[in-house]
Amino acid sequence: MLSVRELTKSYNGARAVDQVSFDLQPGTVTAFLGPNGAGKSTTLRMITGLTPPSAGGAWIAGRPFVRWPNPSHVAGVLLDASAVHPGRTGRSHLRNAARLAKVPLDRADATLAEVGLADAATRRIGKYSLGMRQRLGLAQALLTRPPVLILDEPINGLDPEGIRAMRSLLRNHAAQGGTVLLSSHVLAEVDQTADRLLVIGRGRILADGALRDLVTSQQSVVSGPDMPALANALQRAGVAIRQGSNGAILAGATTDRVSEIAFQAGVRIHSITEHQLNLEDLFFRLTGGPQQ
Repeated sequence: MLSVRELTKSYNGARAVDQVSFDLQPGTVTAFLGPNGAGKSTTLRMITGLTPPSAGGAWIAGRPFVRWPNPSHVAGVLLDASAVHPGRTGRSHLRNAARLAKVPLDRADATLAEVGLADAATRRIGKYSLGMRQRLGLAQALLTRPPVLILDEPINGLDPEGIRAMRSLLRNHAAQGGTVLLSSHVLAEVDQTADRLLVIGRGRILADGALRDLVTSQQSVVSGPDMPALANALQRAGVAIRQGSNGAILAGATTDRVSEIAFQAGVRIHSITEHQLNLEDLFFRLTGGPQQ
């Protein structure tokens, strides 16, 4: 549904985005992560036609976003929630968008209710909080019920209730066959919302895969009735070990290999599980920490 091929952007000879490629399929929520200045927003702007690429391209349902007769029916986009006229009401803003998108005007009220802004529909946008403007931007992205959502920091400024509602909305969109690409700095929320990660650093893709696969560290947490014997068996087999929590051993090998080593050594195991990185550990391992 969304295909990016060798997307590149250079400024004064320096590459802000460097040959970025990926494909996103229906039914997925993909988190686009990276430190400030890594190239996330520039990539999203190139995908949506707001910034011309120096090389490469992006296609949504087979053609560039801006080449569709009415792009809002192909992808809903939220890149800057503040880019709205503060003197308009939420309802008038969305009704104008509905006219441009050629959808019934009652979609404006329905979408405002969907994002929790029904009670603020007649309030001027200049009086909205940051979180309310985020909700309004999301409402506009959802206005035509597009198959693809492209969202830059959509939970910025939301309260816990709003974050939970956003998570539910995005997961439901994917469950109905939609495709979601969102950037976020809130790693704890990404961990609960996304099923796939794209990690970018210094303009290049550092990791691309299912969240479950990327946080699997190829290490095992293992314990048994005779821990010294278990440790000796693993070390004799060349497996690095260190102390884990609650007296367990953190072994530098997969669960299958650790089980086989223990079986061959005649050492009993009480429990063995894959060691999972938390998302923050994975992020900093890949990016080396915030860029300067």
